Amino acid sequence: MATQLKPNIECSKEEWQARLDLAACYRIFDHLGWSESIYNHISLKVPDEEDTFLINPFGLLYDEVTASNLVKIDVEGNNVGGSPYMVNKAGFTQHAYFHKKLGERANAICHVHTTETMAVCSHEDGLLPTNFYACNFQNQIGYHDFEGVTVRAEEGERLVANLGDHTILMLRNHGPVVMDKGIQGMFVKMWALQRACEIQVATLSMGKPNLVPQEVVDVHQRDISVMSSQGGAGVFDFEAWKRRVDKIDDSWRQ
Repeated sequence: MATQLKPNIECSKEEWQARLDLAACYRIFDHLGWSESIYNHISLKVPDEEDTFLINPFGLLYDEVTASNLVKIDVEGNNVGGSPYMVNKAGFTQHAYFHKKLGERANAICHVHTTETMAVCSHEDGLLPTNFYACNFQNQIGYHDFEGVTVRAEEGERLVANLGDHTILMLRNHGPVVMDKGIQGMFVKMWALQRACEIQVATLSMGKPNLVPQEVVDVHQRDISVMSSQGGAGVFDFEAWKRRVDKIDDSWRQ
């Protein structure tokens, strides 16, 4: 049964749930201080549809995003949902290429400019094994050299090539792109990456870091992969933060 969003716009039950989850994610990012004025993006593939995804309307702050005002576009940039809003070209170009080329690995994607993640992206050595969270990601990250604002489609091929078979791409001198097959997994991955970068910035400010040896990193990653199932691959984390933003302002559900 279709759910009415506003006059002349309808969507399936599955799309409406995706809209709710994505709108909640924008509010969670904002609450955690991960928004960047009206810029940056979180996108989510529309369930049971080919090459269509939801993204934030350009011009709205993250705390203004709701389930019904998210823009539905296809990977060619066409507005296929009847939204009156435009989409930021920098966000569309990058996200569309990942959605188009990477399949379910990139069902959910975020790109942020938090101070700490940008600082690590701007450091010659990138993310170092200086702390618990950073050890999660060693040899699990791709790096892409800065080419300016990502509005040129031809850069997409290099982005995908530098990502390799990973799900995190650190855009050097810019910021990270984090993806997953579900929005919950993407969120918890972004949360852990943010913590890793915060701690690295703090550690390096004190002097020479104590780096974790690779053999210990290997054991850590083996064990953390087993433990992650206890958190429902981010489901528990995401639902907990949805409850938090609901207490603050539940208008994202509109």
